[in-house]
Amino acid sequence: MDKVNMNMMSLADYTLSQRKTIKTKLDEINEIIDWAPFERLLKKHMKRQPNAVGNPAYPAIVMFKCILLQRLYDISDKQLEESLMDRISFLHFAGLKLEDDVPDHTTICRFRNALAHKNLGQKLLDLFTAQLNEKGFNLKKGIAVDASIIRSSRHPRTTIDPMPEDRSEPEEPSVQVTHSEDTDAAWVKKGGRSYYGYKVHMAASVENDIILGGHVTPANRSDMKELAQVLEEVATEPGIRVYADKGYASAENRSKVQSKGFRDGIMRKGTRGRMLSFWEAIRNKCISKVRGCIERQFGNLKRNRGLERSRYIGLPKVTQEFFLTALVANLIRSLSLLS
Repeated sequence: MDKVNMNMMSLADYTLSQRKTIKTKLDEINEIIDWAPFERLLKKHMKRQPNAVGNPAYPAIVMFKCILLQRLYDISDKQLEESLMDRISFLHFAGLKLEDDVPDHTTICRFRNALAHKNLGQKLLDLFTAQLNEKGFNLKKGIAVDASIIRSSRHPRTTIDPMPEDRSEPEEPSVQVTHSEDTDAAWVKKGGRSYYGYKVHMAASVENDIILGGHVTPANRSDMKELAQVLEEVATEPGIRVYADKGYASAENRSKVQSKGFRDGIMRKGTRGRMLSFWEAIRNKCISKVRGCIERQFGNLKRNRGLERSRYIGLPKVTQEFFLTALVANLIRSLSLLS
């Protein structure tokens, strides 16, 4: 017998449903999203397996909602388990009843790892984007592309042994480097500072700030080389304009944009011996105003959704962390747009 019966309401649940309560943010999310396509996708790829002590598994859609709660409130596996124990709003959102056992932190961790192994992040994000299109959201006016650094949760430490003061002859100090556990991450220098981690290459709608997709690479990967892949990953129609800053300015990128049927919205970059013309400078200013949406979304993902620093180790897990965080950000943004 399953731990969770999705079709029956207990007496306690019925009594609680009759109480006069205010509508929470989670209730609003449940109203705007159709979970059926997500459930079909997860059932297809995520097989239900008993936990470590042999108890029946939770439905995949229940576990997926739990993972979204974790990203929505930026909490750990243990904090999520405790919240599911005593927060009725969390139970209702996840599809659990008062008498149901809640997933423990090890079950949550195992499901998240299995989800990362299946690499379903972009597909899950596309499902919600399709629902926004059906609701009349205009996602085709143009897209902005940019990249941002996510620091690794496992920063390598460097220790320098100082030279004793009584040493007669100066010698080079020995350097001991403790390597990071996060071997997929890489060093990069930006703005005079060094960072160890990953880089998110992302696309967002310039009309309403909805994140459309992207991918994650080690931090030392050049932005310029990732534009074509971002355009292939994002579910948009040809003919729209692609906005990007000077970091993407190259003849090769302009050719790729046009060959895929998009319009060129990449800023111009001056070179030695060739300054920007008056109209090129004006064009850059116009593009800068339009592509500001993606800067706002990166700020939102880092300040409000905890993506300034990754929680997990390895490229697959950090990639999934980005997609789930982007999906939650889109949910919150869509609530604002609908209101």
